[in-house]
Amino acid sequence: MSKLIENGQTVSLHYVGTFSDGEQFDSSHDREEALSVLVGAGQLIKGFDAALVGMGVGETKTINLAPTEAYGEYNPEAMAELPKDMFPQEVQDNLEVGMVLPLVLKHNPGQPFPAKTAEVKESTYVFDLNHPLAGKDLNFDIEILAIEEGAATTDTTETVEDTDTAVTEGTEG
Repeated sequence: MSKLIENGQTVSLHYVGTFSDGEQFDSSHDREEALSVLVGAGQLIKGFDAALVGMGVGETKTINLAPTEAYGEYNPEAMAELPKDMFPQEVQDNLEVGMVLPLVLKHNPGQPFPAKTAEVKESTYVFDLNHPLAGKDLNFDIEILAIEEGAATTDTTETVEDTDTAVTEGTEG
């Protein structure tokens, strides 16, 4: 009997993420590198992580995730209005509605997160702090390449966040 994935195991996989209309928003194939992740450690969105348990090497699966299993519901109150003068001049000269800017919180400076510019006012910017994929139904095609015991060797959280940010930059709506 072949080995099946359990929480606490490191798994190498490929995935393709699409919206309900079929538009692709992310793919490990595009980076030409498999994703290595510690299953059950919270490195992935909840529904994706849970879907890996019980899969085996060579197995493929398509999952459909509601926002509650992915990046959460869109929160219209997750906005921040910040003074323009707190940003470098280059940002002030170029920032437009729809552009994504990595913001950093004082209490967590090592963890920037994408904020979409929602409005440019006379002396302030209004940023949408929702994850770019919040409120969206997401689909993933997953292929398991390998199963190992122990911790993942790469920090997959950064990879996933960087990809989502890059995909969203300059996107309207």
